Amino acid sequence: MFRSLRGYNYRVWAIGALVSNVGTWMQRIGQDWLVLTQLTHHNASAVGVVMALQFGPQVLLLPLTGYAADHFNRRRLLFTTQALMGVLALGLGVLTVTGLVKLWEVYAFALALGCVTAFDSPARQTFISELVTEEDLSNAVALNSTSFNAGRMIGPAVAGLLIAVIGTGWVFVFNAVSFGAVFGSLGLLRREELHDKHWARHTRSSLTEGFRYVWRRPDLRAVLLMLFLFGTFGLNFAIFISTMAVSVFHADAGRYGLLSSSLAVGTVAGALLAARRATPSIPLLIIAAAWFGIGLTLAAISPNAWLFAAMLLLIGVSAQTFTTSTNSLVQLSTEPAMRGRVVAILLAIALGGTPLGAPVVGWVADTFGARWSLGVGAAAGLAAVLVGVRYLVRYHALQVRFDAGRLRFSMERHVSSPLQGEG
Repeated sequence: MFRSLRGYNYRVWAIGALVSNVGTWMQRIGQDWLVLTQLTHHNASAVGVVMALQFGPQVLLLPLTGYAADHFNRRRLLFTTQALMGVLALGLGVLTVTGLVKLWEVYAFALALGCVTAFDSPARQTFISELVTEEDLSNAVALNSTSFNAGRMIGPAVAGLLIAVIGTGWVFVFNAVSFGAVFGSLGLLRREELHDKHWARHTRSSLTEGFRYVWRRPDLRAVLLMLFLFGTFGLNFAIFISTMAVSVFHADAGRYGLLSSSLAVGTVAGALLAARRATPSIPLLIIAAAWFGIGLTLAAISPNAWLFAAMLLLIGVSAQTFTTSTNSLVQLSTEPAMRGRVVAILLAIALGGTPLGAPVVGWVADTFGARWSLGVGAAAGLAAVLVGVRYLVRYHALQVRFDAGRLRFSMERHVSSPLQGEG
């Protein structure tokens, strides 16, 4: 489960990333709470707008961000993006601590952070392949997700406590300081041990080559469409949890942080389970999406916060199994020279779909109630299942039948290999 940590470079990176991830999740909780309770009167649509501004650049800047991840030195690129993200967090913190922050300023900071993150995310995801060997890549990706979700588990609880004790602004200041851990880890890496042998060559079509590569691969098309449905309408936890906490369970900041941490416990468990698997597969994605839909359905009808928190554990496990396995499957099945551009497309779909889905989910929460917004996410999980099943039926001759009163499945695994281009 932890075999990637045997390498010095990955160990150093993992330590710095964990500290930074805690700060990142503290800022996310603080930002949502600031908008929902201090700058508006429980306006879920405003939270949706913030999310749209923060994640929209993942789509708008996609050709440039993927190109940068494949053609620039990723270590130097990460130094730049992490520094800018730290400055933005500090700026928002100062405005909030001094009581000068306005809603439009939060929108502006969210947009600026989204632009920087659009370049940071594909470089950071693909930088993992420079820290470990190809054999350990799937494990390293899963452990990276574990670190991210450990931050999701710790950060919201700490953020809730800090908000209650000293105020929201100091959450942003702490996040700014946490970027120093990433700077330290990048500086301590043994550069002679980095696996950077697959730099892409610049051509006139470099910016669009990633799209053509994905289009020629039915397996990648199916996985990315599943991710689009799953991420756009299902991964709106900031809206799901905040609106349920405030409008249904009437929770304070501390309980809101604990609900977010309940989800994070599930995501950490899901990431660790993914780290144990040698190779992810599309059938695994289908199973995870099905459980995600079931979990959101049960969460929507939960009569109290404790049962809601329990359902968040199931949702966290299934959501993280899906997203981590998707990331690993895409990276392992993509040529190294194309990896940055394909991962940029993946991240643009995972995060850039939010500008489409978050306002819709926020509108449903405001118009019909918070519980109905979870129903939108459940429907997205079911739609992802249908996409995956269609791919297996068409390219792997999936058959479902009843035999002796039991439901049985059969599939020809070599009709079309998911690790090869399919024209």
